[in-house]
Amino acid sequence: MDVIVDLQYGDCGKGKVAHFLCQNEKYTHVLRYNGGCNAGHTIFHKGKKFITHHIPAGVFFGVRSIIGSGCVLDPKQFFREIKILEDGGVSTKGKIFIAENTHVITNAHKGEDKQKGGKIGTTGRGNGPAYRDKYGRTGVRARDVKRLKPYLVNLYKEWYTPARPLRSRRVKILAEGAQGFGLDIDWGDYPYVTSSHCTTAGALLNGLPPSSIRNVWGVAKIYETYVGSKKFQPKGEVFDKIGDAGEEYGATTGRRRQCNWMNMQTLERAIQMNGVTDIVFNKIDVLRTIGEWAVIDKNKVVPFKTEKAMKDFVSKRLKTLGLSPRRIHFSESKENI
Repeated sequence: MDVIVDLQYGDCGKGKVAHFLCQNEKYTHVLRYNGGCNAGHTIFHKGKKFITHHIPAGVFFGVRSIIGSGCVLDPKQFFREIKILEDGGVSTKGKIFIAENTHVITNAHKGEDKQKGGKIGTTGRGNGPAYRDKYGRTGVRARDVKRLKPYLVNLYKEWYTPARPLRSRRVKILAEGAQGFGLDIDWGDYPYVTSSHCTTAGALLNGLPPSSIRNVWGVAKIYETYVGSKKFQPKGEVFDKIGDAGEEYGATTGRRRQCNWMNMQTLERAIQMNGVTDIVFNKIDVLRTIGEWAVIDKNKVVPFKTEKAMKDFVSKRLKTLGLSPRRIHFSESKENI
């Protein structure tokens, strides 16, 4: 299994990495392992732009795409996405599935979240209340919703049937995460967090053993963004310039993202705790556009005169700490990896 994990606060370009890996690796399954419709992956496929909230990127390449038990699902949004994909020329029949024990977001959950979620800046899509009811043992599972029955699968049978033993080459999974490490319910800046596990370990909660992990693709921006109620963006015109150049608006809500320089300690922590083997730094062209480069290191802003100097600093720093992934790629906004 290969795992994609966001190393910051979401919106780092995981969809682009998932699309690239699906195109270049022979996966049998793509698993969405956490979150709900509070996350949006923007994917460009055959010249068309798609924004998916539930459905994994494998569907674009005809790969079995499963919404896992670590997720919560809004049936209305699910069927809306299927229509968008079909209208855009992507065949979904026989390719999209839902774990039967995935919990469902109800209208009551959405209504409650819209009223109370503003305190910490949630998307108001009902995810938090749905997870609360899941752990309170009062939730509704996908197998209890009649409209979802044609899509249901049992993950144990999916991963471990004699015809597809997990440890053989017959099963090759890409686990696609949502949100980011800085929003993780346990390791993020509580209470300004999401309600699910945004780590590599979150993928294992979908019935998979630790021994199944092969590669962990960490995804970060070369700067940081955050959407929510806490104060994140410092004073300074440069951060508005970054937001404008990077078109920093949430794929789910359309809200303006707050911007800041990349924090090296946050990055190092995320790399270590997720066991990152490969890393992609997205949107290097945004800082090139504004002509300024910097990181935050030990609570101080460290500026650089050139893009190369910043890249060299980041790469050398990770190597010095013994955190250097096998591959480090600096990617532009609209560039394939």
